[in-house]
Amino acid sequence: MSASTERRALITGASSGIGKATALAFADAGIHVGLLSRSQEKLATVVQEAAKAGVTAKAYPIDLAEIDQVKAKIQAIAADFGPIDILVNNAGMGYTKNILDTPLSDWQKVIDLNLTSVFQCIQGILPQMRDRQSGTIINVISIAGQQVFPGWGPYCVSKFGLMALSKTVAAEERAHGIRVSAICPGVVNTPIWDTETVDADFDRKAMLNPETVAHSILVAALLPQEAAIEELTLMPSAGKF
Repeated sequence: MSASTERRALITGASSGIGKATALAFADAGIHVGLLSRSQEKLATVVQEAAKAGVTAKAYPIDLAEIDQVKAKIQAIAADFGPIDILVNNAGMGYTKNILDTPLSDWQKVIDLNLTSVFQCIQGILPQMRDRQSGTIINVISIAGQQVFPGWGPYCVSKFGLMALSKTVAAEERAHGIRVSAICPGVVNTPIWDTETVDADFDRKAMLNPETVAHSILVAALLPQEAAIEELTLMPSAGKF
């Protein structure tokens, strides 16, 4: 890849699951990757794997739940890593509880991480993309951004909000040469199912694997500039969700 065609991407939630798979897929495609996550130790491992492809890979430990600091930190990361061509907003949390049983504090945590932090990441990157009149923003949403599931209320609300945010930014920034893609996978076999905030029992063998989702993200990122995947639903062929 020549200097004139080199691309740089920032990927949130890059230490595991879809984020890690996307980082490695991008690296294999020759895209330099800045990797964001809370775990510096896990990020270091992904950086080592990505660097084997001959690209620049760098870890940026950041807690996106600290939403009042996200925009400034993203701006600083972008300044350090270089002009950002691709932003992949992948970080998020799962949450299962009926609306009636959801404490306000839990509701706010889900909205803060799954929606507001993405808003702040986008605000941190958009000015430099506008200056260059180019850029691709890929929001990893979920099928839960298209349909609701009982017991997943706050999660679905956050993902519907993220879909609205994605469509709004796409409409506002199209004239500035910026593309926005909403990737909506069904169930994916990631560590989210092992977290304390998720109580669900699905057959993991019937789920999508992170590498499949990462391939779709890469396709959206590498489309010619005159084309955009604005919304893509990716479902497991063997599963229901």
